[in-house]
Amino acid sequence: MERKVVIAGGTGFIGRYFEKRFMEEGYDVYIVSRQEKHLSWLDHTGIVAALDGAEMLINSAGKSVNCRYNKRNKEEILESRIETTQILGNAMYACENAPPLWINSSSATIYRHAKDRPMTESNGEIGTGFSAEVAKAWEQSLFAFKLPRTRQVALRTAIVLGEDGGVMTPYLNLVRFGLGGMQGSGDQMFSWIHIEDLYRIVLFLQEQPQLNGIFNCSAPHPVSNRMLMSELRKQANRPMGFRAPAWMLEMGAAMIRTETELVLKSRWVLPERLQKEGFEFRYDTIDKALAHIMH
Repeated sequence: MERKVVIAGGTGFIGRYFEKRFMEEGYDVYIVSRQEKHLSWLDHTGIVAALDGAEMLINSAGKSVNCRYNKRNKEEILESRIETTQILGNAMYACENAPPLWINSSSATIYRHAKDRPMTESNGEIGTGFSAEVAKAWEQSLFAFKLPRTRQVALRTAIVLGEDGGVMTPYLNLVRFGLGGMQGSGDQMFSWIHIEDLYRIVLFLQEQPQLNGIFNCSAPHPVSNRMLMSELRKQANRPMGFRAPAWMLEMGAAMIRTETELVLKSRWVLPERLQKEGFEFRYDTIDKALAHIMH
């Protein structure tokens, strides 16, 4: 029997890692993306055929948020998430044998800027502003589909750390160029997750047929920006690092066409549901995660 999974938006940092890991486990991996060698988003019949009989659908498609939040980019960020989720949902409706599990990305930025207390699924306060609105709309577009034989899960994912891409690249460049001090006040919280734990969460959810709904995907020990940069310097053998005040970050962000929110927003998120259900993190502390990634 063919064992298959479908990864939508599988060409990004997370999708590439997941494809490699699933192939190591002996799965056939079907990828839906805008790249020519993959299933096209416009190929409804092809997507239905890939989904039919698959063990799960994992969707992390969407324009990168690492850009300036001008009107056009904001529209693309939102539409790229909603449209792809709707294409997949409609394809799921058309399946004779739909996958029993649909995992859709969401974002831990759905919660408000939090320095006073951590946000869990049960008591977290949803934020305001563009990023929170995108995450809300993304989740709504997933749960709008009523699929009798498919569990739907939204992963409110914190910042994903791993080799070969993601946020590690810019952070390591800062450290290497002597700019690895704290950013802004340094007391903003940094919720994160190692990419291997994110993959293991997907397998865990697959094995727990009673679980659905919303899960925070973040390691159980978030750190402040000050602690993050200190640990990065330590792992990179860079004892010194100049700090970057907020005004300097604003200038730098404008130059490299991104937003300071990615660095300055205090994301303080805990994986309450996963831990209650018995999931155990392999990389639960930042020093373990960075030691693994950087060595």
